[in-house]
Parts: sequence; C-alpha cells; structure tokens
Amino acid sequence: MSVNQIIEEILGAYETGGDLDYGENINMREHMLQAACLAAQAGNDERITVAALLHDYGHLVCDQPNDIFSEGNDNFHEVIGARALQNWFDEEIIGAIRLHVDAKRYLCGANPKYLGKLSDASITTLAVQGGPMNHDEMAEFREQVGYKMALTVRVYDDQGKQPNMLRPELPHYVPMLRRCLLAKT
Repeated sequence: MSVNQIIEEILGAYETGGDLDYGENINMREHMLQAACLAAQAGNDERITVAALLHDYGHLVCDQPNDIFSEGNDNFHEVIGARALQNWFDEEIIGAIRLHVDAKRYLCGANPKYLGKLSDASITTLAVQGGPMNHDEMAEFREQVGYKMALTVRVYDDQGKQPNMLRPELPHYVPMLRRCLLAKT
C-alpha cells in the first residue's frame, strides 16, 4: 500500500468506528483526538502524538462490541490495533499502541495513587485487563520496545475524556501520520 492508501485506511477506520461509545460521555473518535491533542500541546515528539492518535485503533477495527468489558471480558483492542498497524509504523509506535493497556496496569502497580486518577470506566477495564502489575510484571514490561512511549501515551489516554475539550480535527494530524509513515518506509 502507498502512504496515501494507508492514510485513507486510517481515516476510514475513524469514520466507520469513531462514533463507538467510549463510555466516558464521548465517542471513540473524540477520545483519540483528545489524547493526540494533549500529547501535541505538551510538546512531545510527533511520534508520541501519532501513537496517542492511534492508541485505541483496535476499537475502531475489531468486530467485538465495546460493552464487552461490562460483561467481564477483554477485547484485546491494544493487540488488534498494533497488529493492524504494524506494517506501517515503526516498532516503538507499535509498541506504545500494544502496551498502552499494560502501561495503565504498570502505573497502578508502581504508584497505587495513580488508581485514583482513573475514571470509573478505566477502573472497570483495569480489573478485566489484569489489575495493577506486580514487580515481576513491571520488570517484564520495561523490557518491551516502546514501553516508555506507552507510559507517556497512557497519561494522555487517561486525560483525554473531556466532554467539551477544544481540539483539532483529524485532518490536522495527517501530515504527522505521513511523516511517521514515510520514516518507516
């Protein structure tokens, strides 16, 4: 696929899956755009912004209902998203996407006060996703490619749940997507 075709694929996924209820009084598109906006506003490398923009891509392309968590099941959206994007972006961006759920578990295990920063929906999903990490799991997490980026993206994931946040629309991020895609090829 060409870079333009990949971008169209990503934009299409946002269009078809973006209205999915995120469970935080916003939809999935809004949540992902907010995470990207927060990453960019903080002055991060644009690769972190792109990882934040795509961290929940698996929700957009998986064939499972989003309310699966309330039934006590995990949809493994982080793995689905990373697999869908793995041929297009560098290993660190893919690692951040694949590890953003584990980053929540890591942060809660490393600092129990972090749990108090989570929304009710994130607390519910944390339980389904394995709960806070223990010391051995945290050590394994730190061995993964992209773990530092995942920890950064996780903070924006947790903050990007504001019903009335002003932020750029998806086309604003297309040049960043293009540069990250071209860096991979």
